[in-house]
Amino acid sequence: MTARRSIHDVVGDAADRLTASERRVAEVVLDDPKSVAFGTVAQLAARSGSSGPTVMRFAAKLGFEGFVDLQAAVQDEIADQLRPATQRIRERPPSDVVGRALQADLDNVRRTIEDVDPAEFQAAIELLADRRHQVFVLASEIGGAAGTALTEQLDQLRDGVSGIGGSPLQVARDLVRIEPDDIVVVMDVRRYERWLLEALDEALERGARVIAFSDSRLSPLAARAKHTFIVHARGVGPFDSAAGAAALVHACTAALAARLRRSAVGRLDAIESAWNRGNHLV
Repeated sequence: MTARRSIHDVVGDAADRLTASERRVAEVVLDDPKSVAFGTVAQLAARSGSSGPTVMRFAAKLGFEGFVDLQAAVQDEIADQLRPATQRIRERPPSDVVGRALQADLDNVRRTIEDVDPAEFQAAIELLADRRHQVFVLASEIGGAAGTALTEQLDQLRDGVSGIGGSPLQVARDLVRIEPDDIVVVMDVRRYERWLLEALDEALERGARVIAFSDSRLSPLAARAKHTFIVHARGVGPFDSAAGAAALVHACTAALAARLRRSAVGRLDAIESAWNRGNHLV
């Protein structure tokens, strides 16, 4: 494990190898890092409803020599990635902000795309390409730009695409349109929005199949999803970056355009003709 890798990344890589009790430990580590950074093995075991040996096995599966090493890694991150924007913005700005932002976003895009499993990606594209079922996009505030881009681009490639959002009344109205086997693409990263998780649970009750864009395979979105894609969102300032999510959206729409080439061409031609008739573009 290199020093640059986040605990979220390391836990995500090990997720498939964790037992049920180890996953509970992982959830505490990700949801409440301060309790790990300044706690003990016994306290972490109690918080997660596991045991001391389980905590030690969890640390070992992540590649640490013991709990102390895990604790040190979490402590290192608390001052950076796991702080809210209100804390980060009070720091002295880094020198060469533009250069650091460039490096961070290049890294976010590269890691997001490299983490895509080709078979899972293809399966997700097949779901999005099935025009017998509607597609709904459910995005948090941090995922809003990528969610809007995905909604608008999918809508130009196929019919039956819409976003879910707005007031509670509007969200409730959108959710009742979901039918069994419709697709919900959900986007959010840690400090997950409660309304979004509640809406996602309602969609699942209505029989939706879920594709998640999130920051960990142990996130509450991933736990509810049929397919999960990890979005790396490290920012150099007070806010998370959307570059990784944007790259993933680009990959999805490019793949779907290729998959629906014959029908998408006709739809895009009709849209372009409408724009030209209305003289909407300069």
